[in-house]
Amino acid sequence: MKEPVRFRGIGHRVKKSAPIFRRFAGTLAAAGFVLLASRTTAAYHSVADTAYSPDGKTLAATDATSPSVVLLDPATGKPTRTVNLAGSPSGLAWTGDGKRLLVSESGTCRIAEIDSANGNVIRRINTGRFPRGLAMANRRGLLLAADWGRDRLAVIDLPSGATKAEIPTGRQPTYVAITPDESLALVSNLIPATAANAPDHASEISVIDLQTLQAKPAIRLPLGSTNTRGIAISGDGRTAYVAHTLGRFNLPTTQLDRGWVITNALTVIDVPAGKTIATVLLDQVMDGAADPWGVALDPSGLRLFVTLSGVHQVAVIDLEKLPALLKQNPESLMSDLAALYKGNLIRRINLPAQGPRGIAVSPDGKSLAIAGYFTGNVVLTDINAAQPVSVPVGPQPEADIVRKGEIVFHDANRCFQRWLSCASCHPDARADGLNWDLLNDGLGNPKNARSMLWSDRTPPMMSLGVRESMEVAAKAGFIHILFTEPKPEDLQAVVAYFKSLTPVTSPFRNEDGSLTDPAKRGEALYHDGKIGCAQCHPGPLFTNLNSFDVGTTGSTDRGQKTFDTPTLTEGWRTPPYLHDGSAPTLRDVLTTKNAGDQHGSTKHLTPEQIADLEAYLKSL
Repeated sequence: MKEPVRFRGIGHRVKKSAPIFRRFAGTLAAAGFVLLASRTTAAYHSVADTAYSPDGKTLAATDATSPSVVLLDPATGKPTRTVNLAGSPSGLAWTGDGKRLLVSESGTCRIAEIDSANGNVIRRINTGRFPRGLAMANRRGLLLAADWGRDRLAVIDLPSGATKAEIPTGRQPTYVAITPDESLALVSNLIPATAANAPDHASEISVIDLQTLQAKPAIRLPLGSTNTRGIAISGDGRTAYVAHTLGRFNLPTTQLDRGWVITNALTVIDVPAGKTIATVLLDQVMDGAADPWGVALDPSGLRLFVTLSGVHQVAVIDLEKLPALLKQNPESLMSDLAALYKGNLIRRINLPAQGPRGIAVSPDGKSLAIAGYFTGNVVLTDINAAQPVSVPVGPQPEADIVRKGEIVFHDANRCFQRWLSCASCHPDARADGLNWDLLNDGLGNPKNARSMLWSDRTPPMMSLGVRESMEVAAKAGFIHILFTEPKPEDLQAVVAYFKSLTPVTSPFRNEDGSLTDPAKRGEALYHDGKIGCAQCHPGPLFTNLNSFDVGTTGSTDRGQKTFDTPTLTEGWRTPPYLHDGSAPTLRDVLTTKNAGDQHGSTKHLTPEQIADLEAYLKSL
């Protein structure tokens, strides 16, 4: 039987052998849709995460683009088994006895449970469509899964596979860490959840009480924190460390020197008090440490390791000396690019890997295992990161132009002083949730970052339409944001990467991709001419490519009233909303930010109808 072709974002399946396939495919292609086969033709290897078994004798590594988990013998540095998976894996968690390995299968609503002895998938546990980070509370028998798409933490009773609780988190929960006594879980959330013009706009760390299965007050990171990823908790459970970028979005993007636009940070948290202690910078004065990602602790508590994905390095931080440094004024530390270096607290080590992400320390504290995403390898090294050895998880095909574009997009070596990559402001080629004062439309009128999805099909670019096409905007990004003149082949590759981007199925749809009942009711409201949503946001692109005055002008817009109509596709993953990011949720767009009924006529709708319309928007 032939595999079906998935029309992502539409929620239907059509067999290739169906008579109408070619005609339907041609219609969709003309309308701007890309048909995605169930399997890709280029089997690139992209190692996203690593985890040692409790006895340290097996190392698991996830392969995101050849969906599988690879089991390696860390003593010999050789793969021993590859377990194929149904969805792109990211999170890993071992059971306490090491007999089972849990792996998230993003996009499938499943977590695979694998017998580590024979590599068989024993069962698949239902969860949200996009499970990311996993963690095991073994004594409680609980599996914690970051439900990235729906902003919640799923608490699963592992013996039964039943979900005990779904606890709200911040935006796009990514990594989970559990205190040694299993009393609390800390969850890192990728992007901020507030309005972009809020005075405390930043990502937060969700705190979950594992006894009551309730959320405690979240820990807000410093202003401008986003791209919040790896998190680790000390052996005594008192201190947590989380990696993130720090956007200086209140400054115009006139220069990059000395971290003017972005710095790369590590925030230290007092876990019992539920508050931050201080934020230190991983950068040097004239050399950025772009895109910190994975975080791991030496079991002795003497060292902390952070992968620096954009510059292909690992940072080793001396935790014995860190407490003395943290006694300084936290505000001064957050701006001191030399603080860690003056005290000889940090070393940055080049890796034989491109785009390192996850990192794990062996249980005996002697070895590191680092995931090389774009090189498709695991880097094995001793605890001092000396003489690293590269272990490929499989033969890596030569990169085509799209893969090259993705690599360039994530490579901060192409940026002046390596402060940021394109992905620093556009994680997953989407948006970081911050407002940025770019100079393409004048000074002093910040605009919210936008997704790159369908940027080639929805010109012009930027909220004021000042770039006529995606190609023009891409080149301008190299010159005016990365402060470099792009090589023609790099620019062509990034353009090809943008053109390859396709919508993923919304996590707010049914498991089979169909609309929920509220979304069906919302769809009817969306197409109601009296409300008017579809007039400016018609399918299939969900934009008419024009600019309008819909009453969203704010205090920083300097008289500007008309703004580009963005596509609503994948809007569920690109908060906050409107050109100035002043609407933290889609409901705000329909209600509090539409008091004059200029942005669709919604005043007359009941709360139930607003909820239905929101459900449809989240399904796109």
